[in-house]
Amino acid sequence: MVSQQDDENTLDKTSVVQSDTFKVRIAQAGESPPCMVLLVGPSNEIGRQWPIDSSDYIIGRAPTAHIHLDDRSLSKSHAKLVLSGGEVSIIDLESTNKTVVNDKIIPSLQAQKLKNNDQIKCGNIIMKFLERGNIETVSVAQTFNKALIDPLTGINNRGALNNQGVELFNKSRLLGHPLAIIVFDIDFFKKINDGFGHPAGDYVLKELARIVREGLIRGNDYFARYGGEEFCLLLMGSPLKQVEEICERIRRTIQDSNFVFEGHKMEVTISAGYSMITSEDKSWNDIFGRSDKAMYQSKKTGRNRVTGM
Repeated sequence: MVSQQDDENTLDKTSVVQSDTFKVRIAQAGESPPCMVLLVGPSNEIGRQWPIDSSDYIIGRAPTAHIHLDDRSLSKSHAKLVLSGGEVSIIDLESTNKTVVNDKIIPSLQAQKLKNNDQIKCGNIIMKFLERGNIETVSVAQTFNKALIDPLTGINNRGALNNQGVELFNKSRLLGHPLAIIVFDIDFFKKINDGFGHPAGDYVLKELARIVREGLIRGNDYFARYGGEEFCLLLMGSPLKQVEEICERIRRTIQDSNFVFEGHKMEVTISAGYSMITSEDKSWNDIFGRSDKAMYQSKKTGRNRVTGM
C-alpha cells in the first residue's frame, strides 16, 4: 500500500526532474539565435528550423538559397532576411507571388522588421519567425530532430538521408561540385544476432556508427543509417581519389576495431560501394542506386572489400 507520504515524495521528485529539465531548456533557449520555422510547405520539411546567425539569408527555390524549399510558388530568390543589431528584417526581392507578413503584402525591396511569432508567407510557403532566446526554438528543434534521427545509433535516418540526398544532388548539378555516395553494409550481421543475441547486434550497430562519426568523417560529410545494417555517407566536393581513400579507411578501421560485448569478441567487417555523380544522372536515386549496386558487388566477390561504379 502506498502512503500519502510516498505519494508526496514521488510528486516532489517528479517536480524536481521537470524543473531541472525546464531549466536546461531555458538555458538552451538563451543561447539560440533567431530563426525561421516552416509551418506549411513540403511535408517532409514541416517543423524544420533555419537559425539566422548572419545577415543576408535568401529564401527561395534555388538550391543555393540559404532557406531552400522546392516549391514552384517560390521565386528562385524570393526574399531576404537581414540581421542587424540583433533584429531581423525581411525584404521581398520582387518575387512573382509576393511576400506576406501577418496577412499584409509587404512592398518589394523595402525592409519589414519581424517580431516574435510573426507569420511569413512566400508563395504557398508559410513560416514563423522566432526571436532570439525563444524557448519554443528548443522544443520545436527537438521534435523535428527526433523525426530525422535514428534512435539506436543517434545518426541521421533514412528519411533524413533522402531529403539531404536530393538537396545535395541539386546543388552539385547547379554548382558543378563533385558529389560522391558511399554505401556500406555489415558482413554476416545475421550471424552476430543469431550467435550472440540481438542486444549484441544493437551494440555493433551503435559502436560502428560511433567509430565512423567520431573518427572517420569530416564535419561537412553526411552520415546516415539507411537500413537494418546498411549505412550511407554523402561527400560533397571530394575528388575520386579522396573518396576511394575514405572508403578504404572506413573498411580497414572497422576490420581492425575491437567489438566486445559482454566478454564476447566479435569479428566485424563491412562491404562497401561508392559512386560519383555523372552528367547522365537524372536524380539522386540514380547515383544512390549505383553505389548500392557496387556494395552488393563487394558482397558477391568475397566481402570485406570496396567496389566503385
